[in-house]
Amino acid sequence: MEVIACLSYFLSMKSKVLLIGIDGLVLDIALNSNMASTLGQWKERGFFAPTVVEAPTWSGPGWSTILTGSTHAQHGVTDNRFSGHNLLYRPDFLSRAFYQDQSTTTFAAAAWPPLVDPSGLGPVIHERREQQLAYQHRVIARDGETHGYKSADAEVAHAALYAIEKAGPDVSFVYFCGADEAGHVHGIRGNNYIEAISRIDEFLAKIETKVQARVESLNEEWLIVVTTDHGHIDEGGHGGDTDQERDSFVIATGFGRENPKWPTSIKPEEIAELILAERA
Repeated sequence: MEVIACLSYFLSMKSKVLLIGIDGLVLDIALNSNMASTLGQWKERGFFAPTVVEAPTWSGPGWSTILTGSTHAQHGVTDNRFSGHNLLYRPDFLSRAFYQDQSTTTFAAAAWPPLVDPSGLGPVIHERREQQLAYQHRVIARDGETHGYKSADAEVAHAALYAIEKAGPDVSFVYFCGADEAGHVHGIRGNNYIEAISRIDEFLAKIETKVQARVESLNEEWLIVVTTDHGHIDEGGHGGDTDQERDSFVIATGFGRENPKWPTSIKPEEIAELILAERA
């Protein structure tokens, strides 16, 4: 009976999925800078597909689309004010993963308050207090708008690394905004934007180390997915419908498992569905 139980356990194991959101990342600039080696390696050895963001290219509608699997019209977020949104009826992919299988543990960490802070606009990631009390859901909210994203992103990374090492959540979302902040202030063609990308890439390398340790020691399977919500014009800024502002991507890299066989062209609202299918 012990052999059967053990076999049943391994047959029922599902990949753990971590979605990493890098706000305002222009992928070509990141990779051509030679300062994003971890991201470049994930692209080279993983799955890659381009995607085109729906205008207007603001973070509010962009992340609402990615995280809920909804179009702008469906979730009702049209800008960063979140007025008149329909997010209560468009649950995020972490919540949907839990509803799909109520043994699922979930984790989210971000420093842009509308994504995770229930006291402000949104949040896009549902609070789900019952699951938090049961230690099945954990949300880390920081305020990069007040304190700056250089330090706030570092706190988010620290929380994510701790969660991966100590708990290994089944489905997670981790968000970094330093590149977008640098793009707005300095534009995307100078050193400040590249330095912000380099800092984020260092976080990615540390995340990979923690994930790989779990793969090797616990025989787990992990899928790391990376995307962005919009690009930037050269002088910094977004919101319009130029190709550079609408340009995005999906990178999905397997650790302890094969890369996913996803379509070669993906819409932002399809990312959540693809992730949930990995857990089905």
